[in-house]
Amino acid sequence: MSGEQGPLPASGLPASAPSDSAQWEQTFHVETAEQTHELAAAIGSVLEAGDLLVLTGELGAGKTTFTQGLGEGLGVRAGIISPTFVLVRIHPNLSEGPRPGGPDLVHVDAYRLESASEIDDIDLENTMDSSVTVVEWGRERVEHLSDSRLEVELYRRLGSAGLPSVSYSPESPEHASPEQAAVLDFAPEDDDEPRTIVIRGFGPRWARQPSWPGIPEGIS
Repeated sequence: MSGEQGPLPASGLPASAPSDSAQWEQTFHVETAEQTHELAAAIGSVLEAGDLLVLTGELGAGKTTFTQGLGEGLGVRAGIISPTFVLVRIHPNLSEGPRPGGPDLVHVDAYRLESASEIDDIDLENTMDSSVTVVEWGRERVEHLSDSRLEVELYRRLGSAGLPSVSYSPESPEHASPEQAAVLDFAPEDDDEPRTIVIRGFGPRWARQPSWPGIPEGIS
């Protein structure tokens, strides 16, 4: 399945506010954390060194689960956890994995970083060319690192009525309204609740929408 395409309905997800226009947009619906992982693994299998991904979603929304799936698709060393307290974790490619000689995975948590200049202080430029770089909380902080990127937004789906129409602020979570928190925040026991995942491509690397081969049945 390639996912839905085109603009979101008025009753659907809050629109993002990127600094430039997306080339394309896809929406996927997953029912479990396992499906989140599987979708990300399919995406990771076609990523290349130099690719930049920006993950958005409140605490517990599934960003680390998604990154673990990317790591599987890339064939990097297992054990991906949130890099909250160290800012950056590097997961090397495995010579015995599915993509020997492929890119490493650099996993960044920019939650505590307040500006693009603080991103520069951690020297991601040194690893960008040889790695796939995934940045949680990276919106409006990392766009200058590459002329192309994928933006991935993870949301909880609230029953058949869909998500309420609320404006999402990409700033720190303490600035979110109670309604936004209800949509975007996951408690651990809700790990298998349905999610909606929106992917947008920016820049020449993503001028055309990929087909993401390998997405399993059941993900629409």
